[in-house]
Amino acid sequence: MIFVVLGSQKFQFNRLLKSLDESIEKGLIEDKVFAQIGSSDYKPKNYEYCDFLDRDAYKNKLVQCDVVICHGGTGVIVGAVKNDKKVIAIARLSRYNEHVDDHQLQIINQFAQANMISYVNEPDEIVQKLKEIKNLSFEKYVSNQKTINKYIKEFIDSI
Repeated sequence: MIFVVLGSQKFQFNRLLKSLDESIEKGLIEDKVFAQIGSSDYKPKNYEYCDFLDRDAYKNKLVQCDVVICHGGTGVIVGAVKNDKKVIAIARLSRYNEHVDDHQLQIINQFAQANMISYVNEPDEIVQKLKEIKNLSFEKYVSNQKTINKYIKEFIDSI
């Protein structure tokens, strides 16, 4: 299953949802697709969706899926790679009124450079990327929480 995650902020991502719908309708994507569409006002016709998922439903979909297609938010990317999911990210862009700026390009670039995710620049590239991602391997997510906690403790102890 492909799990499409578009976050919980007030921004739409209609161009991605429409492209996926068209690709499914043309038979270019045959996998089952489920989308958490957030604040998008485009309603998919060829795959299941809901506006928002509660925490348990989200975790359930994440466990069930093979691939996560998502916007360039750090939360969804980290959550997916922590669960060893293959990720195809696409940035929300300001020119399409999908966000206030293009910072998601930088986020996606950092994760891609670390070989933790794959990405596309435009939604019509997803069909090809879905074919390619089956043969790609990615670095595992390693938390640096212990290091951060150590620095915080050292700072507090020094006061």
